[in-house]
Amino acid sequence: MRGLITILALASMILSSTAQSVEFTKYNFPNNRNELSDALGAIKDGDKLFDDGPGMYYLAVEKYKTAYAFNPNNALLNYKLGKCYLQNNDKAEAIKYFEKAYDLDPRISLDMEYNDINYLMARAYHLNYNFEKAIEKYKQHRSLLKPEQLALEAELLDKKVQECETAIAMVNKPVRVFVDNLGNVVNSAYPDYSPLVVPEEDMIIFTSSRDNTTGGKRDKDSFYFEDIFVTYYQNGSWTVPDNAYDLNSDNHDATAGISSDGLILYIYKSAGGNNLYECPLVGNQYKNPSKLPNSINNGLKSSSAALTFDKRTLYFTSIRDEGYGGADIYYVRLDEKGKWSDVRNIGAGINTPFDEESVFITSDGKTLYFSSKGHTSMGGFDIFKTELVDGKWTNPVNLGYPINTPDDDVFFTIAENGQRGYYSSKKADGYGEQDLYIITFLGAAKPMINNTEHELLAFKARPVFATELEPKIEQNIILTGVILDAITLEPLQATIEIVDNSKNELIASFESSSVSGGYLLSLRAGINYGISVNKEDYLFHSENFDIPADAASKKIKKDIMLKKVAVGTKIVLNNIFFDFNKSTLRPESTAELDRLYKLLLDVPTLKIEISGHTDNIGGASYNQKLSEDRAKSVVDYLLGKGIESGRLKFMGYGFQRPVAPNDTDEGRQLNRRTEFEVLEK
Repeated sequence: MRGLITILALASMILSSTAQSVEFTKYNFPNNRNELSDALGAIKDGDKLFDDGPGMYYLAVEKYKTAYAFNPNNALLNYKLGKCYLQNNDKAEAIKYFEKAYDLDPRISLDMEYNDINYLMARAYHLNYNFEKAIEKYKQHRSLLKPEQLALEAELLDKKVQECETAIAMVNKPVRVFVDNLGNVVNSAYPDYSPLVVPEEDMIIFTSSRDNTTGGKRDKDSFYFEDIFVTYYQNGSWTVPDNAYDLNSDNHDATAGISSDGLILYIYKSAGGNNLYECPLVGNQYKNPSKLPNSINNGLKSSSAALTFDKRTLYFTSIRDEGYGGADIYYVRLDEKGKWSDVRNIGAGINTPFDEESVFITSDGKTLYFSSKGHTSMGGFDIFKTELVDGKWTNPVNLGYPINTPDDDVFFTIAENGQRGYYSSKKADGYGEQDLYIITFLGAAKPMINNTEHELLAFKARPVFATELEPKIEQNIILTGVILDAITLEPLQATIEIVDNSKNELIASFESSSVSGGYLLSLRAGINYGISVNKEDYLFHSENFDIPADAASKKIKKDIMLKKVAVGTKIVLNNIFFDFNKSTLRPESTAELDRLYKLLLDVPTLKIEISGHTDNIGGASYNQKLSEDRAKSVVDYLLGKGIESGRLKFMGYGFQRPVAPNDTDEGRQLNRRTEFEVLEK
C-alpha cells in the first residue's frame, strides 16, 4: 500500500511539473490565434537559424525571444534559448533559461533529444564560476546516462569535475596581473583571436571572423571565413583594424606566428589543405607567402608556429595520426643544407590526449608557452608554460587565474620587454565570441613613479608596478636599427652574428631586411655579447653589449654604417678586451680576433695598421707604452695564426687621438679602444 502511495505521489509530481510547461497550441491559446501563429513562425525561423550552426545562434535568439514574449513558459523554448546564450558568451542568461526549462519540465532530462540539459547547465555554471553547482550538475547528468552513453562520456565528465576543482583552487589564489580588453575599436561582435605583436608593440596582426571578411563567405558552422587584420598603435590608441592585406583570400586566412625580430610572419591558409605559410617583411608589409615544406604540412591541419631566435628550430601544432590525440606540438630543425627536416613530436610530457594549440617560444629559446585542453586546465583551453632545463622540457605550469578562465584562453604571446602579454579569451566583458586582451604582469605592490611607457587603453589610469614579474619572464634589451652604406646611406642586407664572448660561442646568425636594412635583436641580461655585421666588399662592424644580470628591460636604437674596403678606412674593434692595465688579451677577444683574421684571409692583398688608444688618466709615456703593447698583442695573435708580418703594422697613440671628451666615464670608455686602418687594399 505504501509503495502504491509513493508511485501515485510521483505520478502526481510529474503531472504537476508537466502541466507547468505550456505548449504552443490552440488549446492553450484559444483567443490568441494570430499571436500564436506569429510565435510559431518565429520558432520555425529560429530553428532554421539554430540548425545552420553556432554562427547563427545570435540571430536565432532574436526569433526565439519573439516567441518567448508571447509564451515564456515553454520548456523546450527555454532550453533552446539557454543553448544559444551559452554559445554567445552570455553565460548568466544561459543559466536563467536552462533553470527555467528544467523547472517547467524535469522530464526534459529524460528525453533522448534534450537529455543533455544537465550537462549544459553544468557548463553554464562552470563558465559562470559557480563550480560547486557545476560539479553537482555534471554528476547528475552522469547518473541519468544509460550504460552505453556512460561508456562514451565517463572520461569527459570526470575531466570536467577535475577542471572545476582546479578552478576553485586557482580562483582562490589569483596571480598578480591586470587583464584588459583591447576595446571595441579593435574587438568586434565576432570572434577575434590569435594576436601577433611586432617587437616595437606598435602593430598587432590578428585573425577575425567578422562580417567584412574577404569574399563574405560563411563556413559550415555559419561563422564568417577568417581574415588577417592589422591594427596600429597611434597617438595613444589602437586604430580601426584593416584587412586590406594581400594575404587574404575567399577562404580561411589566419595568423599563426611571427619571428622575434618581426621579419617573418607565419600564416594558416585553408585553401589547398590547411597548411602553414611564411611571409617575409617587404618594406612595411608582409608579402609573398610561401608554403612550408611537406614535412611540416603533413597532417590534417597545421595551424600555429613559433620560430626560435636563431631561426634554426620551428615549433608548430599539427593534427597527425601518430600524435597523442587531437592537435599536438611538433618541432623541426634546419639541417646542414638549410632545409627543414626530421619532424619530431615534442613528447607526452607536453602533449596530451586532448588538443594542444598556439605555441610561442621566448627569444632565449628556453620557455615555451602553449594552450591545452589537457593538464590542469580550468576548462577549455588554458595557457601553460614549460622550460627547457638540461635539454628536457619541464612539467607544464598553468599561468593561473585571471589569465586563464573556465573558457578558451589561447594564442598567448609576450612583448619582447617581457612586461606585457597579449592573447585571446572568452570573458564576460567581451564584445563578441572571442576578444583580444592585454596582460600587464605585476609582482609585490611597489608603485613605479612617473611611468609613462606605452600606456595602453583601460589600465592607463591605474598604478603600474615595477617588480619581479609573475610569471617570471626574462628582462630583455631590445636592440634595433638599420644597416646602411656609410657613404650612400643606401640600406644593406648584411649578416649579423651574435656571440657570447665569455664562451666564444655563436648564439645566432641572421640577415637584416633586404628592403629597409632594418634589424632587431633581443638580448638577454647577464651575458657579454659581441655583435658583428658583415657584408661582402665591406669591412665588418662590431659592437659590444655587456649586459648586467639585473639590467632593466629597455630598447636601444643603433643605426650601423658599413664602410667599404678602402685605403684610409678605420674600424674600431669593440670586442677586443685586455686585462686591467695590461696588454694581455682576454679570452673574450677570440671571436673578434678571428673575424679580423678571416678578413685578412678573404682579402689577401690587404695591409692594415693595428692601433692602440687610451684615455688621459695617467702619464703620457705610460699610456703610450700600454697602447703600443696592446696593439702588438693583437698583431702577435694574427702572426701566430699565419698572417705574414709584412701585412701588419702596430702603433700606440696613447691619448693623442681621442674620439670623445675625456671628462666623462662614457667619453673615456670610447677613447680606450683598439682600431685597425686599411693601409693597402
